[in-house]
Amino acid sequence: MLEWLKQPGFYGTHATIGADLSQSMATLFTVLFVIGWFQAKRRQGHTHHWLMLGGMVAMLGFFTSYYLFRQLGVLAFEGKEGFGGSDFMYHKVFIPLLTFHITLVVIGLVMAVYMIVLGFRAQVMASGKRILRDALLQTSWTKMGTILGGITAVLLLLFTSRVVTSGFSTRKLMVYLGLLFLIGIVFAIEVAIQRIWPNGERRHRVLGRFTMIIYCILFVTGSITYTMLYILYPGKIG
Repeated sequence: MLEWLKQPGFYGTHATIGADLSQSMATLFTVLFVIGWFQAKRRQGHTHHWLMLGGMVAMLGFFTSYYLFRQLGVLAFEGKEGFGGSDFMYHKVFIPLLTFHITLVVIGLVMAVYMIVLGFRAQVMASGKRILRDALLQTSWTKMGTILGGITAVLLLLFTSRVVTSGFSTRKLMVYLGLLFLIGIVFAIEVAIQRIWPNGERRHRVLGRFTMIIYCILFVTGSITYTMLYILYPGKIG
């Protein structure tokens, strides 16, 4: 799989298949989220729910597996080999932009998990329509601890089964610890945010708008990174 991702891409640039696939999926997911956003503005709850849920689950699944295969994509390049521009462009423009992009990726993944959970918790069916519940939406520390403990137990069981069947590896451990850390961040966010916006409907709308902004900026920074790396300043790719 890794070797296939390193083959020349299908857009005719200096990119690999992996890079072109990543850019294509980023475009697809962004389009889905924008359509879902407009459906929410039009009060089309069912369409908004399934577009956002499907898009976020697919995005999480695709980019998690993709970055595991590519070892974080452009970050896998040793030094400046993957960038053919000047030292100034590399250190003062490309690296800061890439760092900003990767930071937004982490925030975007956290918000994707959080918004999926919040979407289910904040919605209610009324007269056959899916709407947001205009009511207090809070979770106690006891309930959070119970849920987090259950998730930890499941992940530990899955990790143990993988170790038994295919052996231990540090990479596997890091993946499971990273997933648990991500879930822990989501719970921490919930504790802080439910105090600021205790109303479920208000919380969902505000954070949904914030998440959409993050995803749109992600698409722009990712596209600029792709253009610099594979069109304007191609280096030793592959």
